[in-house]
Amino acid sequence: MPRWLSLLLFFVPVLALMASAHVYLYRRLVRDLTRRRGPRRAAQVLFTLGFLGAVGFRFLGSLFPSDVTRAVGIGLLAWMGLVMYLLFFTLGAELLERGRRRLARRASPPAEAPSGPPSPERRAIITGGLAVGAGLAGVTTTSFGAWRAFHPPDVRDTPVRLPRLPRALDGFTLVQLTDIHVGDVLQRHFVDELVARTNALKPDVIAITGDLVDGTVADLGAYVAGFGALRARHGVYFVTGNHDYYSGASSWVAYLERLGINVLRNRAVSIGDASASFMLAGVDDWSADRMGLPGYDLDAALREVSPDQASVLLAHQPSNFDEVARRGVGLQISGHTHGGQMFPGNVVGDLIWRERNAGLSRTGDSQIYVSRGCGFVGPPMRVGAPPEIARLVLMPG
Repeated sequence: MPRWLSLLLFFVPVLALMASAHVYLYRRLVRDLTRRRGPRRAAQVLFTLGFLGAVGFRFLGSLFPSDVTRAVGIGLLAWMGLVMYLLFFTLGAELLERGRRRLARRASPPAEAPSGPPSPERRAIITGGLAVGAGLAGVTTTSFGAWRAFHPPDVRDTPVRLPRLPRALDGFTLVQLTDIHVGDVLQRHFVDELVARTNALKPDVIAITGDLVDGTVADLGAYVAGFGALRARHGVYFVTGNHDYYSGASSWVAYLERLGINVLRNRAVSIGDASASFMLAGVDDWSADRMGLPGYDLDAALREVSPDQASVLLAHQPSNFDEVARRGVGLQISGHTHGGQMFPGNVVGDLIWRERNAGLSRTGDSQIYVSRGCGFVGPPMRVGAPPEIARLVLMPG
C-alpha cells in the first residue's frame, strides 16, 4: 500500500472524529443552553477555529515561525486536550443522567408514573447543570494536566537487585532521562532545569533512552546544547528513539557526540574498573527497521557481554524485552510508553503493555524498568501519569 494512502486512511477517520467531537460539544454545551445569537455565534467561531487550528497548527508554524505562532501552537495543543476532557466528562454526565432517568422510571409504581415528559424548565435545569459540571471538570483537569506537564519532573527512586553485580558497586546510581521531546513547546528553559535537577543527584551514570527531540539539529540544536552540562562519574550515555529517527537520527548522534555524550549504537561498554564492573549496552530504536533504516541490532549490542557479567541494556522501547530476557540480560531500561501520559491513556497503556507500561517488572531472571518520561507529545498535559526522573539504585542480586 502506498504511504500516502496509509496516511489518508489514518487521518481521515481521525479528522472525522475530531470534527464530530467539536460539533457534539457545541450542541451540548452551547446550543442546548442558550437561544441568544451572540453567544452561539461566538461559540461557533471558537469551535471552528479550534478545530481548524488543531489540524493545521504545524503547517501554520512552518509558514510563520515566530514566538507568536509558537504560543498559538501551544494554545491549540492545549485546546485539543481540553476538547478531549470536555468530551469525556460531557458524555459521562449524559450517560449518568440517562441512567438516572431509567432507574427513576423503574422505581416509580405505574400509578405514580409521570403522565408525560419532564417540563422544559426542568429539562433546561438538568441540562444546564450537567453542562456546567462537565465544563468545570474539563477545565480543571486540563489546567492541572498542563501545570503537571510543564512542572519539572519529580525524582523517582527505585532499588534494583542486579544479578552478578559486584558488591563493590552496591548502591551504584543510574539516573534515566527519557522521552523529553525537546521541540516547539519544551525548549531551553526546561532543558536547563532538567539538567540542574539531574546533576544535583550526583549520579554514577546518566542514561538518556531516546525520544530526545522532535525536530532537526538546525532548529533545536541551541536547546539541546544544554544537555552538554550533564555530569556523571562514569559518563552520560544515549540511545535513539523512534522520534529521534523521525528527526534525523544520524545528525543528532553526531551532534550529541560533540557535546561529550556517549552514544551506544548497538554496542556495549564496561562501567567501573578492573576490580568491579558491569556491562552497559545500548541498541538503536526497535522500530528503525520498519522505517527502512539501519538500526536495531541486539546481537551486535550484546556481542561483548559475557554471561557471567552483570549487564544493563538501554533500549528505547520495551517491545523487545522478551527476547532480551531470553538472552539473560539482568536489566533493561526503557521509556516510550509515557505511562499513558493522560487519563484514560494510562489505563489503555496498562491494558496494552501491562506491567511494562511503567515501573519495574520481571520476566524470568531479567528485569525491565520503564520510565514514564520527562516530557510529553501532543497536548501539553500529564494526567494520571506524572513525569519523572528515574534514579535506579543498583544492588547485588
